[in-house]
Amino acid sequence: EGPPRPRTVWLGHPEKREQRYPRNVINNQKYNFFTFLPGVLFNQFKYFFNLYFLLLACSQFVVEMRLGALYTYWVPLGFVLAVTVIREAAEEIRCYMRDKEVNSQIYSKLTARGGLRFCTNQRVPADMIFLRTSEKNGSCFLRTDQLDGETDWKLRLPVSCTQRLPTASDLLQIRSYVYAEEPNIDIHNFVGTFTREDSDPPVNESLSIENTLWASTVIASGTVVGVVLYTGRELRSVMNTSNPRSKIGLFDLEVNCLTKILFGALVVVSLVMVALQHFAGRWYLQIIRFLLLFSNIIPISLRVNLDMGKIVYSWVIRRDSKIPGTVVRSSTIPEQLGRISYLLTDKTGTLTQNEMVFKRLHLGTVAYGLDSMDEVQSHIFSIYTQKEQGGGSTGFPPAVKGLSVATKVRRTMSSRVHEAVKAIALCHNVTPVYESNGVTDQAEAERHYEDSCRVYQASSPDEVSTKHALLNPPDLFHSESPDLFPVSQLNPQICPTVPAEAGVCLCCLQDESTGEITFYMKGADVVMAGIVQYNDWLEEECGNMAREGLRVLVVAKKSLTEEQYQDFEARYVQAKLSVHDRSLKVATVIESLEMEMELLCLTGVEDQLQTDVRPTLETLRNAGIKVWMLTGDKLETATCTAKNAHLVTRTQDIHIFRLVTNRGEAHLELNAFRRKHDCALVISGDSLEVCLKYYEYEFMELACQCPAVVCCRCAPTQKAQIVRLLQERTGKLTCAVGDDNSLEGKQASLAADFSITQFKHLGRLLMVHGRNSYKRSAALSQFVIHRSLCISTMQAVFSSVFYFASVPLYQGFLIIGYSTIYTMFPVFSLVLDKDVKSEVAMLYPELYKDLLKGRPLSYKTFLIWVLISIYQGSIIMYGALLLFESEFVHIVAISFTSLILTELLMVALTIQTWHWLMIVAELLSLSCYIASLVFLHEFIDVYFIATLSFLWKVTVITLVSCLPLYVLKYLRRRFSPPSYSKLTS
Repeated sequence: EGPPRPRTVWLGHPEKREQRYPRNVINNQKYNFFTFLPGVLFNQFKYFFNLYFLLLACSQFVVEMRLGALYTYWVPLGFVLAVTVIREAAEEIRCYMRDKEVNSQIYSKLTARGGLRFCTNQRVPADMIFLRTSEKNGSCFLRTDQLDGETDWKLRLPVSCTQRLPTASDLLQIRSYVYAEEPNIDIHNFVGTFTREDSDPPVNESLSIENTLWASTVIASGTVVGVVLYTGRELRSVMNTSNPRSKIGLFDLEVNCLTKILFGALVVVSLVMVALQHFAGRWYLQIIRFLLLFSNIIPISLRVNLDMGKIVYSWVIRRDSKIPGTVVRSSTIPEQLGRISYLLTDKTGTLTQNEMVFKRLHLGTVAYGLDSMDEVQSHIFSIYTQKEQGGGSTGFPPAVKGLSVATKVRRTMSSRVHEAVKAIALCHNVTPVYESNGVTDQAEAERHYEDSCRVYQASSPDEVSTKHALLNPPDLFHSESPDLFPVSQLNPQICPTVPAEAGVCLCCLQDESTGEITFYMKGADVVMAGIVQYNDWLEEECGNMAREGLRVLVVAKKSLTEEQYQDFEARYVQAKLSVHDRSLKVATVIESLEMEMELLCLTGVEDQLQTDVRPTLETLRNAGIKVWMLTGDKLETATCTAKNAHLVTRTQDIHIFRLVTNRGEAHLELNAFRRKHDCALVISGDSLEVCLKYYEYEFMELACQCPAVVCCRCAPTQKAQIVRLLQERTGKLTCAVGDDNSLEGKQASLAADFSITQFKHLGRLLMVHGRNSYKRSAALSQFVIHRSLCISTMQAVFSSVFYFASVPLYQGFLIIGYSTIYTMFPVFSLVLDKDVKSEVAMLYPELYKDLLKGRPLSYKTFLIWVLISIYQGSIIMYGALLLFESEFVHIVAISFTSLILTELLMVALTIQTWHWLMIVAELLSLSCYIASLVFLHEFIDVYFIATLSFLWKVTVITLVSCLPLYVLKYLRRRFSPPSYSKLTS
């Protein structure tokens, strides 16, 4: 207990631990056995309306307030709670089973008699330090997609001191320990040290993220041995996991608003009834009785029906064969998909495939494309030939032999090409992995150099595509071992170093033949521009390549003397051993070399567009959805991608927002932009930050009028800020689309409300499922309200006719059966209704525009349904009063039967496309009512309902209540048809 603290972990000596660690179990459940029922009930009754119905039910224990049998109020409330409890229990059981499966996995523990077997495709059970591996190259790969959402494998390196030990059991024979920082949520960094005390001199090694094996990752190659640092709630994966917040959609807020109006109507009607009694007697008690009597105005089943409808919508989405692999994680907001006004999308991995294709190698005066790679190989071969003529062969492959060339004042083209390719071959983080039939067998595959089994892994697809284009045949680069090159690693800890936050790859190498030490560096142009020596072509060519949609990497080198390198190495090792501010100290040491570097070449790769991106964006645009692209790429690259993807149409102008740095410049540029009309906006992250700082309202107002917006050089925090501002300033719904190939992958993939496998599936998800979900829920909610208002109107008419008496019209099972078995199935079957076929909805995305105005559920439609309810309730009640003969029980029989038939006919009137389950629901409900009449003799005269008099009276009342509405519907569709009705034919 207490705040997290740093720790020292001794190898093989658990008795030396300084603190107790949490049990290594994962628990993602919201409740336990004892807190489940209290917790679920508390979460239900913390909302006003659920608490209101609970108080109504409890009031029936007071004799003066009782209006009928207790089950009249308790059964509906119990049913609602039972549905909620069952749903929560099912979710808790699924969560428990998932946790149990993970917590029950068995692993081997290292002892003095044997070794740990922690093999390929096994999940890492705890946060560990990597000590040993069976791989002969001294490294292993991790799959981290379940931790950070990234699909690229991660290279991990063991502690060099322990890797050199003969066997794994020797780990228990040495006197060593690991010092680790306190547990924290940062999965991309780690600070620690490894110390061996029984060697002479004692060994101290710095530990970083490259030496870690975080829990929830999976071993992708080899067998590893590790020492556990963090367990249980201190795991990085657990600390990064928060309970998913239950989102409340705009539709639910609108329904809540309508129920508040109904509550107000309930109070007003109750007060009017008491006022018409002139507040006689114990009028306050009469108010409570009327509140109970008219409580049906607020339908208790509304929330249950909508929640069950959401479950059906989510199930339909998951089962749609045309969008396979779609995952619904937030089943509470499917209606939101039908009202999206702004769609904000990332570029890499979302609009594009994040699969790079090498396009260009640029040396300043000459550029080589993919079709001229044979010339590049010819230049390299000529250098090799010259070297072989000057010395004997050492058995290296021809393309590798003689990678080092003498420095000349004016180099030949061959030597320049050779220098560039050598830098690319040496300064990288690409590693070959050998797979056969899906199983990694590194040793066997390497022994036979099986090209068909070899795949390449890197932290970025840029490097893999460059390797495939420039370093062919694969024999040039069939292992990561430096022995294949005539160069030496000066320090394994410095070759290579890949600081992910800077997007830079660097290494220091020494030529074995000349002893020359070279510092290589490769990175994005914005990073490298201030590092390389002055030249007159870098900025221009980077811009040209970016305008073609290429991602550019700059490659440079710098020669070091022995003294310079020794000084750098000493400072670097010292910085790596620092426990405090290690990252800052290491960056400072590296920056001492990052100056006046010689520019070698530029490489350009192109990210291919996703399948059917263009028609999908066209569909979204026609649906009235404005698309904003937020990317970290250069302005030219982002603009080119926007044009290629047809995010910006050919007929639209593009306004490129000039770079601004202060308030005055932002004011002038905004004024210039204000004069443009129907113009797409392209703005950089720096200019965006200035505009939002000084002119947030003005900028958002102008940007929201644009048909498309492209934000380039946009940081993740800026992306979140833009989404928030759009929601606040416009009040419209936004949809943020990301991918699982970026650093935001955990948020984009694991915490997404909906996950789709391809961007093109977004069109069907919105146009078909989003549209149907919203229209169905709108119809369902209004019909449930109509059902409750009908019977409440009848109660009001009945009470007013009988001198405002607080006497219930229907009691016992009648009031319960009305909203359950008699009408529940037909009303809920509206979740299967649809106005047009899915193919029509995709073909005419303009249909989606009607939903953006909220027309299916508005105050206008609500008022229409209220008037319909009042009309039908009044007709049924007054008709029953006029046509009954002698006994009150006949009023109940006529009015209740007419009410049931009216509801069934109204469902049929509302349905636009019949489904066979709808017919079954109608017939089933009618059959249930007819069959139950035998048991309802307490409320209904069974002999009377069998007479001809009963049948014609019920028929007349039902026709008068429903026929005018059918006529109005026909006239409306005839003279003012809705947009979708024109397409149904």
